[in-house]
Amino acid sequence: MTFTSITDQADLSGLSTTGTIFGIIVYVLIAIALWRVFSKAGWPGILAIIPIVNVFVLVKIAGYSAWMTLLYIIPIVGWIFSIVVAVRVGRGFGKGGAFSFFLLWLIPVIGYFIIGYGRATYTKPV
Repeated sequence: MTFTSITDQADLSGLSTTGTIFGIIVYVLIAIALWRVFSKAGWPGILAIIPIVNVFVLVKIAGYSAWMTLLYIIPIVGWIFSIVVAVRVGRGFGKGGAFSFFLLWLIPVIGYFIIGYGRATYTKPV
């Protein structure tokens, strides 16, 4: 990519700075919520901070083997598996499918805060 003027460079860096700050804020909020979710499920909460490890733990909380996390790498299968994991995690905390789809998969910041800081208790899904 070549930049013809200094304003092209400024436009690109301005966009990435805003997106980066927003991404960090969302990541920190999800890590805080997942910390409580992991603690309720019997896992160390500190694992919520580590980027890829938190996905492994969520898959374990959903009742699957950690090896199943590799399904996230396959393009379309990854999307479908992430929905299945969200529904299974929601079921483990006594929530229904609609709650799990919309608040754990679509808007995880809100959903994991509700599960983590609410009255939901964890029972391992069968």
